[in-house]
Amino acid sequence: MPVSLKDIGRYAALPWHCLQLATHAKSFENNPLIGSARLNALGLHVQRRQLAMAMARFRRQGMASRLEAGEREHFEENGFFMRENALPAEQFAALRAELGALRSTGWEMRQGRAVTRRVSLDRDVLGQNPATAAFIADRGVRDLIGYASSNTGGITYQLQSIIIDAANADQDPQTRLHADTFHPTAKAWLFLDDVEDDQGPFSYVPGSHRLTPERLAWEFKQSLGASRSGEQMHREGSFRIDEPQLAALGLPMPRRFAVPANTLVVADTSGFHARCASRHASHRVEIYASLRRNPFIPWRGAHLFALPWIADHHMRWDIRLKRMMGFDKRSHWRFVEALNAYEAPHI
Repeated sequence: MPVSLKDIGRYAALPWHCLQLATHAKSFENNPLIGSARLNALGLHVQRRQLAMAMARFRRQGMASRLEAGEREHFEENGFFMRENALPAEQFAALRAELGALRSTGWEMRQGRAVTRRVSLDRDVLGQNPATAAFIADRGVRDLIGYASSNTGGITYQLQSIIIDAANADQDPQTRLHADTFHPTAKAWLFLDDVEDDQGPFSYVPGSHRLTPERLAWEFKQSLGASRSGEQMHREGSFRIDEPQLAALGLPMPRRFAVPANTLVVADTSGFHARCASRHASHRVEIYASLRRNPFIPWRGAHLFALPWIADHHMRWDIRLKRMMGFDKRSHWRFVEALNAYEAPHI
């Protein structure tokens, strides 16, 4: 039987797919090994999950002394940190004024009724906005993000707007409870505006970051059919779960973060979380930070994106590279030359 070009391509890519098993690659759809029902029945996914958690615990041990004991214990129990009045009132007012006036290169994405807008807070921006720069340089905040991610260095900071309108009634995939990936990873939000309960607040299932026997069994079951799921995000390794299923995993209902401005929330988003559905049009602005690294390395930091020059500028260079290669034409994201956080959507 002749070998087709498709078969040749599949065999040629096999070494790369094997190497991806030792990285943060998570797509059950794009990697035939990660998505193999046969390999996952033998335990591939759950073993990657267990090893990633073991490495995260090891890295966090070296970071524990940087945190106050009470905050660390709260995180271990719940999976998130929360600080109200995170910044002194004078600094927060100055930061909010800076970012309210900022116009810079950014990008937008629409998912159903929600538009997400992001503007990179890199060195070019921070050099002209000292109150914002002081927050991003804050070692205490960086330590919270690092601990949640079980890693350090290379945190990306962006000015993010969540704009919910009635232009499109399609389902927003971010409103269904999900885990971002199979290993600890951090997202953080400093809310610049009050977040009301009917304005689509962030929600998180307390304790869902822990890899309990019940969670591991659920992960095993999901891995067997993930590559054939009818939901794209599930196929990509961001497992979805419905609220009625939480009780079987020994988990409570989600906590909704309807919080005042100047509240900082840092979460391990391998736990279940979602953006709650908004009951009406809303527009909120926040500083958004994220940190996700290879879960299988034993050391913290010491990676390419932790190098100072790259860490300070890599988001802006990432935009330029993607535009040059045409990725922006194939992505859900659309680049806009000059954006303000509080203006109407461009898409």
